[in-house]
Amino acid sequence: MTASPARGARGAPRMSVTVAGIQLKNPVIAASGTFGYGIEFEDVVHLDKLGGFVVKGLSREPMAGHPPPRLYETAAGMLNAIGLQNIGARAFVKEKLPALRRKKNIVIFANVFGYTREDYESTIQILNEGEGISAYELNVSCPNTAEGGIQFGSDPRQLDEVVSTAKRATQRPLIVKLSPNVTSIAQMARVAQDAGADAVSLVNTFVAMAIDTETRKPRISNVTAGLSGPAIKPIALRMVYDAAHAVKIPVIGMGGISTATDVVEFMLAGATAVQIGTASYWDPCATEKIVDELQQYCVEHHIERLTDLTGGLVME
Repeated sequence: MTASPARGARGAPRMSVTVAGIQLKNPVIAASGTFGYGIEFEDVVHLDKLGGFVVKGLSREPMAGHPPPRLYETAAGMLNAIGLQNIGARAFVKEKLPALRRKKNIVIFANVFGYTREDYESTIQILNEGEGISAYELNVSCPNTAEGGIQFGSDPRQLDEVVSTAKRATQRPLIVKLSPNVTSIAQMARVAQDAGADAVSLVNTFVAMAIDTETRKPRISNVTAGLSGPAIKPIALRMVYDAAHAVKIPVIGMGGISTATDVVEFMLAGATAVQIGTASYWDPCATEKIVDELQQYCVEHHIERLTDLTGGLVME
């Protein structure tokens, strides 16, 4: 499924980008885990104004996630340890996807999670039966599960194996979501590319924690959690830069993006598109607002094609 490029008045900036062979009307994508299954936001956000959105992580079977407390606001971000709560791939195909397909001109990415390679393969095979999914985002980087997830994203051999397995299971484009909790993000991006990834997205959350000094207990039931939001942006930006210079496939950047200028920074660092997550918690309309701000930025800075920004960092 592809979306037509945005068209406006004569001379309006060309906002469209292409990721993994999929044309998006603009580079702004709502991130997995922050946008539900998409339809929960349809009353507050015009879904067709976004470049696309990623549904929350889907597993072969339903998952209940971690008990509360699962969220905690930090000084410059948010801790979360939801534990990938979801209704399961079959229920998504049967209950959620038909409603999404009735929406016109939207691009749907399905985030896929598993504890083993067989889990990833089975989940993708179930989702293959559904129509209207543009691509899969392989979550190999969630820091909030006891096994799987980050285990695959931090070991090059296991990453190669799970990406290769997922690639064989589908004809749809495959985006691999990388963990920042590694020694070399460039190495992991290359491993994903060589194993068959059509694009990489980065970064997922950083392993972190918070403690209540009154009770002396962890703020999160899982003890550790994933840190996201503005606090991680400078690190995420550096990692996107490293990954973009290590691979030839498109890079989708994320991590603390809350304004149009944040988007521009990530694109200058090498991102083709971006995902916005935590910003949607404090403003459910953040993604749509950033699209409008980004178009205005292009007008004010006389940018005719947004794609010209990608990799445009000036080093002198």
